[in-house]
Amino acid sequence: MEKPLFSISLKIIFLGILDALAIWSIITIIFDGYYWVGGILSLGVIIINYIFLSERAYPFRYMVPGLIFLVIMVIYPIFYTIYVSFTNYGTGHILNKEQAIEQFENQVYFPKDSVSYTFQAFKNDSGEIKIILFSPEEEAYLCENKKIIVKVDLSDPRFIDQDKDGIIDQFDNYKKLDKIQIIQSLNELQNLRFKKDEYIIKLANLTEFIVCNKKYQFDPSLDRLLDLENGKIYHDIEGYFISEDGERLTPGFRVKIGFKNFTKLIRSPQISGPFLRVFGWTFLWAFLSVITTFALGLTLAIILNDPYMKLRKIYRTLLIIPYSIPGFISCLIWCGLFNTEVGIINRILNNLFQVIIPWLQHPIWAKVAVVVVNLWLGFPYMMIITLGALQSIPFELGEAAAIDGASRWQQFKSITFPLLLVSLAPLLIGSFAFNFNNFNVIYLVTQGRPAIPGAGTPAGATDILISYTYRLAFEGARGNQWGLASAVSLIIFIIIAVISAIGFHYTRALEEVSKNV
Repeated sequence: MEKPLFSISLKIIFLGILDALAIWSIITIIFDGYYWVGGILSLGVIIINYIFLSERAYPFRYMVPGLIFLVIMVIYPIFYTIYVSFTNYGTGHILNKEQAIEQFENQVYFPKDSVSYTFQAFKNDSGEIKIILFSPEEEAYLCENKKIIVKVDLSDPRFIDQDKDGIIDQFDNYKKLDKIQIIQSLNELQNLRFKKDEYIIKLANLTEFIVCNKKYQFDPSLDRLLDLENGKIYHDIEGYFISEDGERLTPGFRVKIGFKNFTKLIRSPQISGPFLRVFGWTFLWAFLSVITTFALGLTLAIILNDPYMKLRKIYRTLLIIPYSIPGFISCLIWCGLFNTEVGIINRILNNLFQVIIPWLQHPIWAKVAVVVVNLWLGFPYMMIITLGALQSIPFELGEAAAIDGASRWQQFKSITFPLLLVSLAPLLIGSFAFNFNNFNVIYLVTQGRPAIPGAGTPAGATDILISYTYRLAFEGARGNQWGLASAVSLIIFIIIAVISAIGFHYTRALEEVSKNV
């Protein structure tokens, strides 16, 4: 009886803590205006409670942790990426509309006839600041709550002038700041805004505050922003407030723009040209990566599969070394080897043939360099899986073919290679998909460079779609273009899905062929 009671108590405690945290989170999220997030979280908590309290849902208890991580780490990022691809999210459009409006309405301007106030700043031991303002009429005003100022009489005993020089030194445990301390507290002082009647008083320089007026006012009924200084009207157009004469205010804000990120990749010459070059090179890169590594791996596997070859184990061990070294280290080493000025490869070529090749500066040679690096990294894996597949093919098939008069080439072409493809085709297709998104080799060796001349986006001659997406998101000259990068990510996702579907279909076809071998 004790064990069930203990498990029930543990379950109640766990669900109680979970529900308490969930209720607090849901209330906070809903008050922040994210109703759909609150709804999804509520549904998830209800499902978890049902699974752990219902005996009928007992088998699902072991799946819940995995499903939670699946939703958080896979499903949510996919759907969020899809959502972002249909927005203008990026540098200049990070804020939502309400946040952008708040920033505009916090801006002020100084009228020509603004009244200025000299000031004294005071700070207490907890770091709170208070200001005494002095008007041109020598009236003193104290900010008690950092917003509203009130007129005070400095002859009040609470204001202490210790050295009798006519300057207040402290009051209510607040001590006067000297010029150096004012400079150190400048950020805090600049954020102070005092309201007097309908005016705003704000720090203008190190010696005075000036009366200023509110710069912008938003009219929600007409969805427009009014410049109170000159009367200019700004309308909401695709994530910016833009006036009739084309003046655009910054910052912008996030809005849904439909398929414009996708159409940019096709219609905008500065984007579509480099994008199509990157798109084509991505397929060629993946194809060359698979063909070169498979060809070298297969050749070495056939050689090492010869039972009469001496020292086979030593050769196999040595050839696996590139596979055992972390890939990012190998990439960085090869990047140094290909250095045009001091790299060992160019030094050897220069000593032997008086030739210096711009490996990382010329588009063609940079592509050759990354293919060579990937060949070094990939051939041991292909050699291992091919060697294993070769050893699984019955030796008697080759002997029977040899008795029938088949040459070694005919045995390989008609028996060995088809049987190899049955087991290796899924791995080759997977290798193609992997190299399609092989970010490490491209970025660590060339960083996608050299740049494509005239490109409107950060596109390079060796960029593949995944590195192009990364550079769009984090390295753009115009800032981070997360919406456009998400659109490219969605295209990559669709391409990989199509490749996988074709691969599965082709694999089934090979399995049918193998039955007749």
